[in-house]
Amino acid sequence: MRGRMTLNIGIVGGTGHSGGELCRLLLNHPAAGTILPTARNGEELERVHPNLLGSGLRFLTVEHLRDRADELDVVFFCTPSGEAMRSAPYFLDRGVKAVDVSADFRFADADRYKAVYGEPHASPQWLPEAVYGVTELYRDQVAAARLVANPGCYAITTVLGLAPLLRSGLADLDTAIHLAAVNGTSGAGNKPVTDVMHAEAFASMLPYSLEGHRHAPELETHLAPLAGREPCVDMTTAHGNFVRGIYIQASVRIRADARTGVDRAALLDLYRDHYADEHFVQVNSFAKQGRLNSKEYGVYPSLNAVTGSNFCHIGVDYDPVRGFAKVIAVTDNLVKGAAGSAIQNMNVMFGLDERAGLGHYGL
Repeated sequence: MRGRMTLNIGIVGGTGHSGGELCRLLLNHPAAGTILPTARNGEELERVHPNLLGSGLRFLTVEHLRDRADELDVVFFCTPSGEAMRSAPYFLDRGVKAVDVSADFRFADADRYKAVYGEPHASPQWLPEAVYGVTELYRDQVAAARLVANPGCYAITTVLGLAPLLRSGLADLDTAIHLAAVNGTSGAGNKPVTDVMHAEAFASMLPYSLEGHRHAPELETHLAPLAGREPCVDMTTAHGNFVRGIYIQASVRIRADARTGVDRAALLDLYRDHYADEHFVQVNSFAKQGRLNSKEYGVYPSLNAVTGSNFCHIGVDYDPVRGFAKVIAVTDNLVKGAAGSAIQNMNVMFGLDERAGLGHYGL
């Protein structure tokens, strides 16, 4: 931090939802000094993000931010895929730490990146150094990192939801993990698209990318160290009739030779033990009180409980007839799924309180 008590922070790509959310959260961060978000087309920040009216923040150009690189401690990239891998090395070479909220550094293998995103990686030399930023799993690596690859919103919610189960060795990896994933319309970005306009999306669901979502290879890659080998993830995705949020419902088959003693209570114990020391991951362990198949909604996580927060809420259940564990995980896609986890990683990178700037609970 060059001896300072505060951080000078750049945000490349300040006009989108993630960039605006970073600005909002950093304005309440005790260690944030200068905040420098960028825009390419001369936009006015308070018109793009009217919730920040009166904040005093102003956009600058990417070129101006590059000119001020020597002043910066960290730079966030909230850019479309393909931009950070071309821009981040300029800052990294000048001693600025980087957190990439886009997908450019999520694969250590350049060939895997090309297979998923359809173009060669522009900075393959940086891929082995990038740390995958699920803070709760890779805290020590994040603390030592110069470059953190923030996970995708679906991915971080799923990885947190499945980590205890996969690490336990109970999962039958010869059976695909079935993943139903729904995110808010903010996950579609802020460029006008008729299908996600309020009048079109209200009271509806919008399935997409059913031929294979790009987060599935990310999940298969980063679930492998937890499971012992790469699982098959059958992922279906849709936008729901809400602005913020990620709802993950996963079905994971339990090995036939490991089902004795497995029930909801045992799974809850597994999850509570795994996340006992984690502030931002909370397990819904309310006891069931009704009869079999009673509609007890409160024993599972609620999406609106995490809106606006950096929390991930997780719930579990078990189908003993078919041998499937059911995992529900919810986050806010703009906070824990993007800006919040990025700030959490920044805090760890600079030895700050991990909760700094993120202490608020759901709305």
